[in-house]
Amino acid sequence: MTNDMQRTDTINTTARRTGRATTVAAGAAGVLLLWVVNDPWAGIDLAVRQGDATRHIGPVAVVMTALIAGLAAWGLLALLERTVRRPARTFRIIALIVLVLSLAGPLGSGVGTSSRLVLLGMHLTVGAALIIGLPGRRTCR
Repeated sequence: MTNDMQRTDTINTTARRTGRATTVAAGAAGVLLLWVVNDPWAGIDLAVRQGDATRHIGPVAVVMTALIAGLAAWGLLALLERTVRRPARTFRIIALIVLVLSLAGPLGSGVGTSSRLVLLGMHLTVGAALIIGLPGRRTCR
């Protein structure tokens, strides 16, 4: 491999990583914005039932959950890029299934209709950002 090809590969890898990190951060920022708009401003108490207790959902939990989901999705996509022929398509199928399954959480444990709807919106926001943004255009075939 020539030096020019190595530089091009390095630039492409760096650009892809930067884009994916930005996507994960955007998902976390989007869900935090939803939390800010709904919890403190609109007065919707974002809470879930855990057994007999009720747990308030704060901004740290929202951001950390989004970041963990984003990093897990990124890891899955990286694995698929090394092992399957159509990684973007496979990733999107798996990610959509996981997103649909994750919606059971807010539906089953959210306290009140408003809280359930906001929590569903949060799941959909992070899911959409990751499903659309992580594979990018380069790997979509």
